[in-house]
Amino acid sequence: MYPLLLVFVQGVLPPAPLPMTVTEVVDHMVRADNERVATLPGYTGMRRYHFDNKKFKKHAEMTVRVTCNETGAKAFEVLAESGSGFVRSHIIRRMIDAEREASERGQHEQTRILPQNYDFQLLRTEVTEGHPAYVLEISPRTKNQFMVRGRIWVDAEDFAIVRIEGSPAQNPSFWIRNIQLVQRYDRIGRFWLPVTNQSRAEARIFGLNEVVIDYFDYRISEPHARAGPSSEIHMDAAPGTPSTESITR
Repeated sequence: MYPLLLVFVQGVLPPAPLPMTVTEVVDHMVRADNERVATLPGYTGMRRYHFDNKKFKKHAEMTVRVTCNETGAKAFEVLAESGSGFVRSHIIRRMIDAEREASERGQHEQTRILPQNYDFQLLRTEVTEGHPAYVLEISPRTKNQFMVRGRIWVDAEDFAIVRIEGSPAQNPSFWIRNIQLVQRYDRIGRFWLPVTNQSRAEARIFGLNEVVIDYFDYRISEPHARAGPSSEIHMDAAPGTPSTESITR
């Protein structure tokens, strides 16, 4: 009886990751990520921003279409918005503007999770979202609000980042403190793109703020026909499924 049970359990559980050093894991991750970055022709996708502040009962939502070209530069189009006008103007739109400006300045290479930008420490292996993964601690080499101090989960098969947890390496504002974020990714076709981002921040006056971003309805452009309207492959990523843009664009 017990041998049969053992066979059944072994057949259900995902295979354990191969034992590797931190250098080997990072080398595989960088190699796979560089290949995805080089071959991603661009994409369009939808985002839904949700903001909540319970202390002052402030809530806002915004639905945005994002277009990212092959260089990583992004353009944003607001399709719908509701809730607090102050939040939409001074928080959500500023988040969007900061991301757009960073992408236009080509800061992607300076913030990618690579050895020239981060130090790594291998903590353990574990199963996340049903797949074996390596868990690494990451420490930015420079302070930047678009870099994260925390942990990453690297898929043991694709060597893509499937989860990031931590806080910004640099506080974006004197008025905000104790920011904690979780970003999750999923495979969309051959690429890994973000599907959810959850952040919590303590503001010195306004108390706890929570922001959730859902990413969905991705369309990956075809490399041989980037310019035409028919040059896109429709890939749905339902909000709440596991996820990652291993190429973190």
